[in-house]
Amino acid sequence: MIKNDFYSKESIGAAYHFSLGDFQLSRGGSIKDAQLSYSLHGELNAEASNAILFPVMFSGTHSSLKQYIAAGLALDPEHYCIIVPDQLGNGVSSSPHNTPSINAMSDFPALDIADDVEAQYQLCQSLGITELALVTGWSMGAQQTLEWAVTHPEMVKRAAPIAGTAQCTPHDGLFIDVFTQALRSDPHWNNGNYLASSDVNEGLNRLATVFAMMGLSTKFYKQETWRNLDFSSLEEFISNFWQAWFAPMDANALLAMADKWKQGNCSRPYQNNLNTALKRITAKTSYIAFSEDMFIPVQDCLFEQKLITDSELFVIDSLWGHFAMMGLDKSDFSEINTILSNLLESPC
Repeated sequence: MIKNDFYSKESIGAAYHFSLGDFQLSRGGSIKDAQLSYSLHGELNAEASNAILFPVMFSGTHSSLKQYIAAGLALDPEHYCIIVPDQLGNGVSSSPHNTPSINAMSDFPALDIADDVEAQYQLCQSLGITELALVTGWSMGAQQTLEWAVTHPEMVKRAAPIAGTAQCTPHDGLFIDVFTQALRSDPHWNNGNYLASSDVNEGLNRLATVFAMMGLSTKFYKQETWRNLDFSSLEEFISNFWQAWFAPMDANALLAMADKWKQGNCSRPYQNNLNTALKRITAKTSYIAFSEDMFIPVQDCLFEQKLITDSELFVIDSLWGHFAMMGLDKSDFSEINTILSNLLESPC
């Protein structure tokens, strides 16, 4: 085990911890004394019918998208009980650097999106939740959203996957290979057995550069949109935005999530038939895509959306590409919030 202050409550805010016991994993193996961390906003009503699940994205924690949770917004804690679960392996829940030696560092077992959903399902059971008014998430959060809607259709009333797919595409798999190889290229990575997270700083910077290249649109860079964030040069933007985002994180946590992202496939229990899997969804579904997204292009979202019975595709036009979800453009934030609000107001 190694200490990383980035994942502390002082850095990202306090979280609850739900004990999963010795948690069996869908790809084999288990996590001893597994812990699922999560934040909670608002209170459950008497019928426990106002719960919203908001799972996090790659590299994200329970505080990463807290800007979407506030009074007067769609995810309003005065009306809903919003649960933000950390992914297994994300650095806050049970992860390579914070588990006992049997599962630590390079010995951490392989994860699956289905494991996150099962852990979250057990958490919901412990809270007395038998239905979810909405499940929504971005990127890997969208993978979890769709896995939820397929696996527990009786619980999920509404779903809003944002810029993510139920089945990782071959192109996305290649992208994951590139950024994970960039991270592992740091000689201090030492096959995952480094002594401190900061030892792998060069690898983390290389990963950040790959994300900078693919995460935003070509128009974003051509129009120097980064100046809207008060950066004076492209070099400063890469260093103080992208590299600063990933620098404090743990390499093994990012690799655990990346592998889970690449293996994501909610159709695996259904003979890898995506049509069969997505036809299980009964939730009213608003599928959200971003026009300039090079991770999850609109056509990939459209392909899956057409397989979901009660669904509609919303395309948000943004130079921010995949990272439009960060809401750094006020128009992007407003459009996403409006779609979620309209979905929550719709009967189901």
